[in-house]
Amino acid sequence: MKKWLVSILLILIPTLLIGCGKNDSAEGKKQIPNDGISQSVVNTIKENNAKESAEKKQTTEKKQSDEKKQTSDKKQSNEVKQEQTESPKKEEIKKEVNKAPTQEKKSSSTDKTEKKSNAPPKDTKKNDVATTKKPASGKKDKYQTDPVPKDKPKPVEPGDPAVVPTKKLTVTISIVCDTILNNMDKFNQDKLSVLPKDGVIMAKRTVEFSEGESVLDVLKRETRASKIQMEMEFYPAYNSAYIEGINNIYEFDCGELSGWMYKVNGWFPNYGASRYELKDGDVIEWVYTCDLGRDVGGYVEGVENQ
Repeated sequence: MKKWLVSILLILIPTLLIGCGKNDSAEGKKQIPNDGISQSVVNTIKENNAKESAEKKQTTEKKQSDEKKQTSDKKQSNEVKQEQTESPKKEEIKKEVNKAPTQEKKSSSTDKTEKKSNAPPKDTKKNDVATTKKPASGKKDKYQTDPVPKDKPKPVEPGDPAVVPTKKLTVTISIVCDTILNNMDKFNQDKLSVLPKDGVIMAKRTVEFSEGESVLDVLKRETRASKIQMEMEFYPAYNSAYIEGINNIYEFDCGELSGWMYKVNGWFPNYGASRYELKDGDVIEWVYTCDLGRDVGGYVEGVENQ
């Protein structure tokens, strides 16, 4: 009996030991993968955390960039609005500063027809027309010139009278702008250097001319001989020349009603200087008006001046 029990124990003990060894081996084998999975999870978590941290950082940086951009855009928008708000004010100031010159320029560049609204329009407003005597009633000629008084010379067309160089006659001529001295508040201050102190550009002098020549012919020759600047423009529609400036003093330099006019023997012709044929002994006077001829006796509205 004892032998039998010992035999059984001898059989069971190794079996139990082998089973425990297998369990330990299985547990050991199982531990290895478990450790591997844990490490992978940890690594994954770390990677996810790093990724999330990078995304948060990127999101933060983008948000800051967007905020800066919005701030910059808002600032630019405010500056644009401010500029738009101030722009009309600046434009108003600019217009106000340039108000007088703009009006003068407008008067200078106004359509020729408007300038010549008084017969003959071009001639009337400036040296081509202003007259101290109302024109006689009647139709205008083909160059829009009103009929001249019966006792005054009729206009001739440039080139019509034959010039006779061999026949010399004399006239007197003078050029003054003394009216400006009484209107210095209106005068272009940039032109002070060309304004004579006494207002006399060319003192009265006797000069020769050829029979058939016009007032303009004498003016051109004498200003050139005296080295006095003179600028003119010819208007085919009026078949006449218009004197814009003498001695660098131009129309509108002393207000919007200013400009050059001429008179012969005390009369302001209602046509251009290029259409006035001279006679021996004529007295030519070029004068500068600051008030459409009123200040030089060249135009008095509603009053006839023989």
